Parts: sequence; C-alpha cells; structure tokens
Amino acid sequence: MSLNVIKKVIDLGDGRTIEIETGKLAKQADGSVVIKMGDTMLLATVVSSPEAKEGVDFLPLSVDYQEKYAATGRIPGGFLRREARLSDYEVLISRLVDRALRPMFPEDYHADTQVMISLISADKDIMPDCLAGLAASAALSVSNIPFNGPISEVRVAKIDGQLVINPTLTQLQNATLEFIVAGSEHDINMVEGESKEIQEAELVEAIKFAHTAIKIQCLAQKELTIEVGKTEKRVYNHEHSNEDLKKAIYAATYDQVYAIASSASAKDERGAKFKEVRDTYIATLGEIDDITKGLAKKYYHDVEYDAIRNLVLDEGKRLDGRTTTQIRPIWSEVGYLPSAHGSAVFTRGETQSLTTVTLGAKDDEQMIDGAFINGYQKFLLHYNFPGFSTGEVRPNRGAGRREIGHGNLAMRSLKRVLPAEDENPYTIRIVSDILESNGSSSMATVCAGTLALMDAGIKITNPVSGIAMGLITNEMGTKYAILSDILGDEDHLGDMDFKVTGTVNGIVAVQMDLKINGLSYEVLTNALNQAKDGRLHILGEMAKTITAPREDYKPHAPRIVTLRIDKEFIGAVIGPGGKIIQEMQRETGATISIEEKDNQGIVQVFADNKASIDAAVTRIRNIASKPEVGEIYEGKVKSIMPFGAFVEIMPGKDGLLHISEIDHRRIETMDGIFQIGDEVRVKLLDVDKQGKLKLSRKALLPRPESK
Repeated sequence: MSLNVIKKVIDLGDGRTIEIETGKLAKQADGSVVIKMGDTMLLATVVSSPEAKEGVDFLPLSVDYQEKYAATGRIPGGFLRREARLSDYEVLISRLVDRALRPMFPEDYHADTQVMISLISADKDIMPDCLAGLAASAALSVSNIPFNGPISEVRVAKIDGQLVINPTLTQLQNATLEFIVAGSEHDINMVEGESKEIQEAELVEAIKFAHTAIKIQCLAQKELTIEVGKTEKRVYNHEHSNEDLKKAIYAATYDQVYAIASSASAKDERGAKFKEVRDTYIATLGEIDDITKGLAKKYYHDVEYDAIRNLVLDEGKRLDGRTTTQIRPIWSEVGYLPSAHGSAVFTRGETQSLTTVTLGAKDDEQMIDGAFINGYQKFLLHYNFPGFSTGEVRPNRGAGRREIGHGNLAMRSLKRVLPAEDENPYTIRIVSDILESNGSSSMATVCAGTLALMDAGIKITNPVSGIAMGLITNEMGTKYAILSDILGDEDHLGDMDFKVTGTVNGIVAVQMDLKINGLSYEVLTNALNQAKDGRLHILGEMAKTITAPREDYKPHAPRIVTLRIDKEFIGAVIGPGGKIIQEMQRETGATISIEEKDNQGIVQVFADNKASIDAAVTRIRNIASKPEVGEIYEGKVKSIMPFGAFVEIMPGKDGLLHISEIDHRRIETMDGIFQIGDEVRVKLLDVDKQGKLKLSRKALLPRPESK
C-alpha cells in the first residue's frame, strides 16, 4: 500500500524545527496532521458534517485536546486505569485553540464541526500547548472545510531579558513574562498569559515578536494546502435569507431600539423593552412559518447590534449612560463571613463576587496527575457561576469550561503576588461565588480575591485589580471606540473582550479575544493605556476598604510551624510503620507532615490552637535534637544498676548517671535512691567517642558548706 505523505518543516531560527506531516494517519477524517517538535507529537483531526442542522444559526464547534498517558510512558491513576474526562489543564488548552479558531470560520457556516487534538508522544521539556493551535489549523488547511485561516499559536516568553518563541519548560522557570499568542498572517486574535508586573509597551513588544513567528507558520500551512490540493473548499448554504423582511424590520424598529439603547435603563428593564419591540413587530406579520419567524428574530438581533454600536460610535454613549472610560460604581467589604479564614464582597455595577480564603496544611495540596503535568500545587482558585447570578433557571452540573477558564485567569493574576513559598507555609484555596453578573465576573473575582487574601492576613506583595475592555469599530475600521469595564451586552455585541489585571507596578495577567480582523498595534496600545487608568481607579476604590494585609491571621485560623531537622532523624520522627508520628498526632491533636528536601527533613505542624502546636513541636524537637554538652534536661529513670542509673533525657537517648554524680555526699548503694520512672533533672557533662552520655545530678545541686 502506497502512502502520499507530505511534510513541511518550519525553522524557528535557533536550530529547532517544527514538522507538519499529513497523509499517513487518520485519513478518513476531513483533515488530519501530525505536528512534531523534538519528541513531542500531536495528532490533530477535523471533521465537519456535510450539512447544517435545521434551525441552527451558529457554528456548533467543539475542540477537545487530550493527552494520552502512553505519550509519557505512564499508566493513568484511578480505578479504571484509562484516560477519563478532560482535566482542567486539557480543558484550558482546548479553550485556547477554540478561541483562536472560532472567529476564523465564515459567519454563515453552521455545520457541526469537531476538532480533536491528541498528545501521542511527549518530550518532557517541550510543552505541547503552544503547538495545539498550529496542529488544529493545519488539519483544517488540508481539509475542504471552509476556513478563513490559517492561524497559529505560539508561546512567547522573556528569559534573561530576551524574547523567546516556544521556550522549554526548564527555560520558563526564569521567565518574566509568558503569553500564548494566536493569530493569522495579518492579525492577532487571541492572547493569554501572565507576567511579573510588566509595562504596557513590553506586552505590545512581546505580541509583535510572537506575530513574526506566527506569520512564518501560517505561510507554511498555505504551502501545505497547495501541495495537498485543498485550495478549493466545499460549497454550502446554511442560511435562509429574506432581504425584503430584513429591510422592513430595520425600517420599523431601528429608531425604537436606538431610543431604548440611549435611555440608560437598567439591564432587566432594557431587555424587556427590546423584547417588547421585537414581539410587537413579529405580531404584525400575522401567521408565519418557523423559518420566517427565525429570520425575523435574527434580523431584529442585527438591528440591536447596529443601534447599540452606532450609539457608542456616534455619541460616545453606552447602554447604561456611561462614557467610554467611565467605571461603574464600586463597593466592597471584608470580613463579611465570620467563620471563614478570609472573606470579601466586591460589587461593581451589577456584577458581584462573594469570595472566601481557606488556609490548609500540606496534606490539603492538590495532586495533579496528568500525562504531561503532574505533581502538587498549594494555591487553588475555584470560580462558580450559578444560574441565579443572571436570573436564569439552570441546573448545577459542576464547573464547565467557562468556569475553569475564568478561574484560571484569576488564579494566574493572584499567584503573582503571593508571598514566597518559604514565607507562606499554607495551602491556600480561594473560592469565588458569583452572585450577580453583568460583565466581567472574572475581574470581580480578581478584586474580591485580593481583598479576601488581605483579610486573611496573607502577606501579598501588592493588591491586584482587573478590568475588562471592549472595542466597537465601524465596518471600514476607520472609526473605533474603546470601552472600559464592559457590560455583558457590550461583550456580546462588541469586537473585543480584553481583560487586563495588574498592580500599581504593572500587568500580571492578560486574556484577549478578538472577533474582527485588523486590530492595529496603535489601537492595542491605546486599549492597554486606557485599561491601566481603569485598573488604578479600581485599586483606589479597593483601598477604601483595606489597604494592606492584616497583621495576623484570624483568631480561628489554623497555625503552621515549620521545622527543619537533620535527615537522619526523619525515620525517628515517623517511627516504625508511622507509629511515632501517628501517636503524636493523636495525643496532641495536631496534623504533622514531613518530607525530605535539600538533604533535610522539612516538618510542618498544623493545628487550630497554640497548645496543640507547642506540644507537637516539643516532642519533635526532643526526637530530632542532638544532646548538647552543658545542657540541662528533665530526664526519666529507665533502669537502675549497682553503679548508677540510666536516665532517658530525650526519646531514645539514655545516659549514665553514675552513683558518684548523684549527690555531693558519698552514696554507698543505689538501694532506695531512685525508682524506675522517677523524673530527675540532670546536666550532660560529656559525650564520649562511642556516643555514650555522661550525666550529672550533683552539678545542679548547691555545694554543701565546708566545715
């Protein structure tokens, strides 16, 4: 059997290459490719239904990235020992690809489309996430599916002052900025990442640098499309149309919609008025079929879209009456929940987050068991978006992809200001419950998370705030308006959703999704500068509630003491089969964890009261301490001999208290001097070469007066 295998090689310019191969695997898919960089290999496939389902007026696109454990020579954990539902890490990569691809499909293409990307081989130091977008786009490029690409995604990082494309995992440990950037050969359409309080110009520079690499990868895909012979895409017709109806709806409703949009009504009132106009007009049409009714609703939506955008462009006025730069009213409160270790309520306009901070021990760390990423993390942020926050009835099915993505953005933002690991012994869990939502609840989570951390007494380096920016442009791209602190409707009807978080010193995280082509770097720079003004304003409002972390943790918050002991004592603290450490936990009420690190034993003692911690710490120190000559110990008689007594001064450490060292007076016999179990205060006089301890009691007694 002969194979028509076609390959393209992309030179990254530093000796590394990316190889695209098609024609060997998964040939029954509409398009399939294998991307290879080093030993990392991704298989991407795309399939799109021949026709759209009746009544569907959007693109039903699903993107799934999954890592095969065999790619890293591992067997999955859990009872089933097989790949299960996507992990949060896989969901986040799926979202990165989805957000880059979705704007590139024709607006009138509505066929079910599925993109699947699998990690089939992994190089431990070459991260697959920065190759996933390239793999998906290349699979579309070698198919006959309509697609206005190609696009690609790259990771750009600054390491030792130099910008690098797709750095290794090892290199990233020293990065001051790290962003995944996606775009076509002409435009950028997605940015996501984090940084160490960088300035706006540095972010723009990094995006430009990434775009240069993206252009090269897009060119390689275009060449591949020609070689495969897929320049002609499938013909489709997924939309009904009625131009006369469209013109009639526009003429009958535009002025009414524009008036409602400019009335600065509240969200619910405005929505009800828009619906009334729509329903009133549709009623005038009389008996109509479902297709005509669906078209009427679609065309009316277009009227809303145009009216709201024109209001902003022509008058600089927004749905709620604000100017383009104005931030909605903010109020916040800390310590709202008396039993939480830290809590805050942050409300901006009609968006509200109730956020809690919980402090835990090392045992509370989250285990990450992925094919590529595995280990433990001690900072967790969970974001919940219940239906009631938008006045909807919606079943609670757990966190979806949106919740995972929004939570990850907030987590990226706040982890940048946490104290260093050796200064913070706690596992920290932040939970943001969105109680109201009308625009940018993820940014409310960042603000509420900052306030709750300070309320909990966590010594963050700087408060962080976040703001969501929007963009409205005309069809020619000659006129635009940048919107600060966007509403939900402005997100839906706008051309950009650009979230920026940062401190007074600079940007710590960014997430940008662009729905149009042609965002210039001038507009991007203006948006970033406007975002900075808004971010600083929000920080000022937050400072009215709390300006710095509390001096101490809450009285009911657990306490942690960290001890470092010699490696040789780890076994003694644990005991045979864990007997000693379990006994200490049972008797003191403290939780004790121990690990070997840097050739030392790191012991953490965790309890909700000082007495438990003190008792556990004393016992650990007694076990793990070496007897020191000259020190005084409260010992216990373990055995009695004719020549003296053996006294235990530390757990497992006995010394000889010779009969001559018991008292200044001469003692002839040990009879009646001590009983086994008696407590006796002794001083360590010497430790001989064999490690034997010489104790004295008389050294602690006053000398008798000479006669």
